[in-house]
Amino acid sequence: MEKNNKAVVVFSGGQDSTTCLFWALKKYDEVQVVTFDYNQRHNEEIEVAKEIAKDLNVKHHVLDMSLLNQLAPNALTRDDIEVTDGEDGGLPSTFVPGRNLLFLSFASILAKQIGAKHVVTGVCETDFSGYPDCRDVFIKSLNVTLNLSMDDEFVVHTPLMWLDKAQTWALADELNAFEYVREKTLTCYHGVRGDGCGECPACELRQKGLETYLEQGTGVNQ
Repeated sequence: MEKNNKAVVVFSGGQDSTTCLFWALKKYDEVQVVTFDYNQRHNEEIEVAKEIAKDLNVKHHVLDMSLLNQLAPNALTRDDIEVTDGEDGGLPSTFVPGRNLLFLSFASILAKQIGAKHVVTGVCETDFSGYPDCRDVFIKSLNVTLNLSMDDEFVVHTPLMWLDKAQTWALADELNAFEYVREKTLTCYHGVRGDGCGECPACELRQKGLETYLEQGTGVNQ
């Protein structure tokens, strides 16, 4: 157990952040979660996060980040923008400029208020869909900046940074959370819980990882 064993998890109720929540619950004595309301495409994401936090008995903070919606029109903040992958090296339509910069900054401010030194986020460079704010170099840079800005010693943890989606499923399984993550979380860009719509980029990535993990022959169904 770490010296300061209190953590804040940036929490959306999706596969990645829920796996990170189970990881944090095993690692720290006290865990709280924070969800950001930026008028995202489907409010179902916030409802799922609330339900999981209640189910796992962790304190849940929901912070108003509606300014992000105003500043950054994209497929996650506008119903009339189609969800598409990036083309010719461009960013996908679901990229929200500055989202992780803001989320981790405000999560760290919250952490300081409650006396937590650890901030946990589910960003991943392996399956990062082209998002620049999911890269390890960005997280390390921001961690330094956060510490300098508040004269503190936060540690931003990224348990999934070097895992692909199959390995993320494996981690959930190791944490005895495989079925919970599969059934209770919301990853789908169209707001469908569990296995999702099966068609959007997020669902395709999640399903491909699940199939790969199960095909390896070491998972929960073996």
